[in-house]
Parts: sequence; structure tokens; C-alpha cells
Amino acid sequence: MKFPEKTFLATLAVLGTVSTAQAAMLCEGFGPQTPRDISDKAGQNTASVAIAPPANELNLCNLHTHTNAEHKGPGFSVFAGDGEHGGYKCGNTGELTDAELKEPASHAYHGVKPGDTIEVHWVYSSCNVQPGKGLGSCLSDSCANPQLRVESQVFLVVNDPKALNFLDFAYDGNIENGRHQAKALPSGTGEPVTFIGSTTGPSYTQATCSPFQVTWSVRPQCAKLDINSLNAWADNGNVFEEDHSHGVRQLVTAKELLAPITD
Repeated sequence: MKFPEKTFLATLAVLGTVSTAQAAMLCEGFGPQTPRDISDKAGQNTASVAIAPPANELNLCNLHTHTNAEHKGPGFSVFAGDGEHGGYKCGNTGELTDAELKEPASHAYHGVKPGDTIEVHWVYSSCNVQPGKGLGSCLSDSCANPQLRVESQVFLVVNDPKALNFLDFAYDGNIENGRHQAKALPSGTGEPVTFIGSTTGPSYTQATCSPFQVTWSVRPQCAKLDINSLNAWADNGNVFEEDHSHGVRQLVTAKELLAPITD
């Protein structure tokens, strides 16, 4: 008799032939998941989810960071380990100077130091909402099933005022054409890879999937970011109440949980 693959793997796990992680049951019935290797376009999850409108046609509802990249891409493919504090690092991490790695005077933004990689997420919603703390700010009682878009950029954090300034990409009450918007989104780091996925964060795995459907736009190359600007963002206060960088969700590799990348 031919056993279903999951039953077969579970049996082998009991016998010690495969790891418990390999035998973990994939969640079923969910839409495509994130994060992923953006260089691999393959995916078998063809749940019908429309691509969200561009960011300038939506409202910025949240802005946060993750220490180490959750996604894997051409510019950030150095494996940093498993678990909440794993993920991927920028490829040029080992080339930083002593000056770039010098500890900053302020540590207002916690969980990040010079030499770290962070992935920044600008979260946009089709709901008529105000920017605020957490992803709950992207929903409302009258708009519980919005179209969501996340613009993502991976940065290599350095102590260098000549590097990019995070405040240039912050919100600070910026409204354009009646919509809440970041002051700018990063450019010059490659054509963003766009695909359907989900929300991320360490509470989700391949066995425990996120129910949210999200259009992702992930830039493929790293850029250097001045750590002092992150500390200034926390020091100045921000509507998102962000003062620390979050953990990562491990890479989703099961093709059953990934949408095909078509562009």
C-alpha cells in the first residue's frame, strides 16, 4: 500500500529516520505563504488572490523592521540560522570597516547593532485607516478583509552618516492625494519582485500558516542604512510605537505553500 507522504514522513520520524521538522505537517487550506526565496519562481499554491493596487493608491498603516532578512534574495543569501533570530544576512556584511561597525552613542532602537541586517516592511491597506501600532491598524470594524501590500527593503546597518537615512523613508504624517504615505520608498536596489504571500513573523511556520493574503514587493539587493537614523526614529517617537526590531519567520520552502512568481 502506498502511504500518503505526510503519514510516511511521520512514521519515519517515529523511527528516527527523518527529523521531526521534516515530518511536520504542512498547514492545509491556506493561501500562499511568506517569506520565500525570491530567486525561485516555482510554486504550487494557486489560490485565487488578486494583486493589490500600488502603494500610492493605498494607505500606509504600519511600518516595522525584522532583524535579519526574512526573505532570501540575490543580495541577502547568507544564512544566519534557524529560529526567531535566524534568517539571512546581506552578502557584503563581512566587508564593513571598523568605523562602520562602531557602536552608536544612542541605543533607542533596540535589537539592532552595526553590522546587522534588517528587513523593513512598509504595510499598506485598502481600508480607510490611520497608521498605528501593529498589523491591527490595517483593519477596521467596517473593513475587515482589506487588500494588503507590503513594500520590503533589506538594509545592512552601519554607523555612517553618509549611508541612507531611515527618516527619509518614515511617515511623519505625510499625506498625498488624501492617502497616508511614506515620505519615500527605497530605490536603486533592483526591480522589486512581486508575488502573493501572507503576513510573516516568528509565530508562523510551515505547519502554522498565516490567514492573511498579502501582495509582496521585495527589492532584491541590500543597501546600507545609518543606525543613527533608526535611533533617531525611536527617539523622536513614531505613530507605530516601534522601538525595537522583530524576529523572523523561517523561510517557506514547501512548494505547496508558495505562489508561482509570474513576472
